[in-house]
Amino acid sequence: MRAMTTHSRPTLGRTLLNKVPEVTVWFWVIKILATTVGETAADFLSGLGLGLNGTSVVMTALFLVCLVVQFRTRRYVPAVYWLTVVLVSVVGTLITDNLTDNLGIPLEVSTAVFAVALALTFAVWYASERTLSIHSVVTFRREAFYWLAVLLTFALGTASGDLVGERFGVGYWPTAIIVALIIAAVAVSHLVFRANAVLTFWIAYVLTRPLGASLGDGLSQPRDEGGFGLGTTWTSVLFLVTIVAVVIYLAVTKRDQATVPEEEAAALGR
Repeated sequence: MRAMTTHSRPTLGRTLLNKVPEVTVWFWVIKILATTVGETAADFLSGLGLGLNGTSVVMTALFLVCLVVQFRTRRYVPAVYWLTVVLVSVVGTLITDNLTDNLGIPLEVSTAVFAVALALTFAVWYASERTLSIHSVVTFRREAFYWLAVLLTFALGTASGDLVGERFGVGYWPTAIIVALIIAAVAVSHLVFRANAVLTFWIAYVLTRPLGASLGDGLSQPRDEGGFGLGTTWTSVLFLVTIVAVVIYLAVTKRDQATVPEEEAAALGR
């Protein structure tokens, strides 16, 4: 009887599904594409007559609706999750733009404030959950910490990217190259030198924001300003279509579906 019971009961890692995707190359591809859309779509929507304030209200409302749907799902659903990421990318960009354009707050200040806010979020998250791992985002509280951190990374990435690319006059493409090299160094530190996985993940997550923003600006801005001149409309459409294609692929193949590791599931008391 004991042997039969042990054999028939599924392990915790097989039954507890994570609310966020497995971190694969597809994760980073869509993340960079989403950050690019966040930059170009915010500029595009602001130019439709709503203005910065109107665009901020509309996009924040859409983001909150999508976030509620994301919280109500019982598992990772690619379409819902990545739509939330795209919208939080736009909202994060608009937060920084409002602080800079409407309130006149210097980018140096907003960068420092968002960095401190993100550090405090991680500190409270760890104090509450004893982990910052994204491999066990299965409770409401952990998911709330996760999305707050994501929002702050987009706002921080926008502020720091604008600070380097515009205020310091580095330019769109040089900024993209510099940030890409830093991300590569972070990846090597983890893959080769076994640097902490959680730390390197969140560093890369922050850095992909200025990378995507620089790519978006480089493609959309006029040629006389250092861009390719595609415009915000075509750049946004191009990247959105690519995101949709990749998300459909992942939804069909389920290549990024993630289960919670048994040790983390056991720690949750499941």
